[in-house]
Amino acid sequence: MRTGKELLYATKEFTDENRLRSWSEILFTLLLAGILFTLALSESILLPLRILSSFACGFMYVRMFVIYHDYQHRAILQNSWQATLLMKTIGLYLLAPQTIWKRSHDHHHNNNSKLTIAGIGSYPTITKNRFLKLTKKEKRLYLINRHPLTIVFGYFTLFIYWLNVKSFVQSPSKHIDSFFALLLHALGAIAIFYFFGAITFLLAWFVPFFLAFGMGSYL
Repeated sequence: MRTGKELLYATKEFTDENRLRSWSEILFTLLLAGILFTLALSESILLPLRILSSFACGFMYVRMFVIYHDYQHRAILQNSWQATLLMKTIGLYLLAPQTIWKRSHDHHHNNNSKLTIAGIGSYPTITKNRFLKLTKKEKRLYLINRHPLTIVFGYFTLFIYWLNVKSFVQSPSKHIDSFFALLLHALGAIAIFYFFGAITFLLAWFVPFFLAFGMGSYL
């Protein structure tokens, strides 16, 4: 088993980015997500195919978010204004605008495995003894934050409320992009519902985001 310098040397080849691969992965993901979204949107396609496309689109949103996550960790596509513009747009579309996502997620990594009730960038975790010493209100809030339904409905609890509504209300000037993310999302939802109807709204908009954000919340 390799240890120390041997281990570092063995993994060195993976520290250099293949920029062409990075671009191809993100562009392929965006293209496939766009195709699946269009299939779910099209009323001329058989309903089973639209349903399948709807779920597949949700999975592609998860893949898109993973790439966005890696970019925010400065692992790929750095020092590129094209990538910066693209990733900021993706952050808005996926209800994870850069300012609040980076601040909360960096806090999560810097405080990983710490037992805390704050839960910034992650779900709060404390010991049983600490829980028993909480007030009734704190216990109720802690249990709500960690409830499975809170994770399943991450579309509303984490992405709409915590990452956008709460961040913007608490600091409008610092998190103005949260407002634009909510505005973009609302306009997209209203437009699809108005022009295509409820069924298409569910298949092309609600289901993909609901699935992706539920998985994202769990991850």
